[in-house]
Amino acid sequence: MTKEQKDNLFVLIKSLSKSEKRQFKLYVGRLGGNEDSKFLTLFTILDKLPAYDEAAILKKGIVKKQQLSNLKAHLYKQILISLRLNPSHKTIRIQIREQLDFATILYHKGLYKQSLKILDKAKTLAISNEEKNIAYEIVELEKIIESQYITRSLSNRADELTIQAKELSLHNVVASKLSNLSLQLYGLFLKTGYVKNDEEHQMVTQYFNDRMPKYDINQLGFREKLWLYKSYLWYSFLTVDFLSCYKYASKWVDLFNENPEMIKQNPVFYLRGNNYLLESLFFLKQHTKFKITLENLEKVTKEKWFPLDDNNASLSFLFIYNNKFNFHFIEGTFKQGLPLINEVLSQLQGYKNRIDEHHIMVFYYKIASMYFGAGENRKCIEFLNKIISNKSLQMREDLLCFSRILNLVAHYEAGLDYNLDVLIRSTYKFLIKMEDLYDVQKEFIKFLRRLGDIYPHEVKQEFIKLHKKLKEYENDPYQSRAFLYLDIISWLETKIEGKPIDVIIQNKFKQIQLDK
Repeated sequence: MTKEQKDNLFVLIKSLSKSEKRQFKLYVGRLGGNEDSKFLTLFTILDKLPAYDEAAILKKGIVKKQQLSNLKAHLYKQILISLRLNPSHKTIRIQIREQLDFATILYHKGLYKQSLKILDKAKTLAISNEEKNIAYEIVELEKIIESQYITRSLSNRADELTIQAKELSLHNVVASKLSNLSLQLYGLFLKTGYVKNDEEHQMVTQYFNDRMPKYDINQLGFREKLWLYKSYLWYSFLTVDFLSCYKYASKWVDLFNENPEMIKQNPVFYLRGNNYLLESLFFLKQHTKFKITLENLEKVTKEKWFPLDDNNASLSFLFIYNNKFNFHFIEGTFKQGLPLINEVLSQLQGYKNRIDEHHIMVFYYKIASMYFGAGENRKCIEFLNKIISNKSLQMREDLLCFSRILNLVAHYEAGLDYNLDVLIRSTYKFLIKMEDLYDVQKEFIKFLRRLGDIYPHEVKQEFIKLHKKLKEYENDPYQSRAFLYLDIISWLETKIEGKPIDVIIQNKFKQIQLDK
């Protein structure tokens, strides 16, 4: 299947709301000469096209092929200028930047006093909203202007600005080191995944300690604490310490709850913090806390004051629905979760340009898992095939691995055994090519390799043997991670006990509730 051609300008135009399109046309029409401008005509053409089609654009005759690139670049810039003027996009950060731009213009006109007045207000706004990088820029411009404007007490003013610049610089350096560490740990996670043994654990710990800057928690502001908790969170994920993940995700979310005005200023960080908290609770099987946290997150995103722009709306959808799936997986209520599938598929169409392909594939895996748990194996296979046939999916080899294993299990459950031998061989070949396999996966490979030679009356006994072997890894901190993708143990128990998988998982869930 040929992929739809993506064009940045076309995608931007299709992302505009009706009010944003109307404002753009008003913005362009502010001067009479622009009403029939070529870039406005190009805007109208692209807005009406269902998919980007360069031939259709050139057929309109508004511009030659050699000029189209420049015209598109000009239109792209004009749309961004129009969006910047839109009140809905006037974030605190943009407002402060705008004031800094105004002050710079006044400075270049020699209106120093007016420039300093604007800078002082902008600096207060920046510091109160934890925008310390911009605050530092403002102080630097103040220093330049003060060196030329000599009506104040220069000595006191110079000391004041010098101290302020030094303090802001120290805060920014710590924040920068912590944000670098957080990003490096995330990169390490994408490259190597979770640690699989003590040696990898020591390596990651050394890596983390070597890069963690010295800090006094009492001297850190909101943003520095945010990056600190994020760094510890990624270290905890890497080392498969889900209790520590919960600790630092909780600190992250509590930081926002203690500073509610920051939710509006940094909604993306707020959403991500809650998502990591929910992920930690899911891994720890903390059903009640998970339910309360998910309900609270959904409630906040529906509040009128919550800034639900295009980016925040897509992230809210991604995090809330992923965790709605997880909620049903915890309880084993797969059949009750089936209505979620149509909700997700229908909304994915609206977010397809804002959610990356990897996260779409994660949704497909969750949908397949929901169908598998509900006993609808053919539907499960349908969605797994979307993942397995995706040749452009570069990241998350583990997702591809468990998709193939679940695909094999679903074929077995559905009685589609006419090509089971071929499927076993292709799954086996894929798995042995993978690097750093979990022992759980290695045991499953051994099982697959001899499955074709097992007589029907011996199958149950082989299931029992594999179940016993895998149970040894269930509480292993390095190996248990594999069971979070696919609950092989519960599936084996369905074969041994002759019960549906949703009943097996529901019974386990009830037992966990009784043990608390």
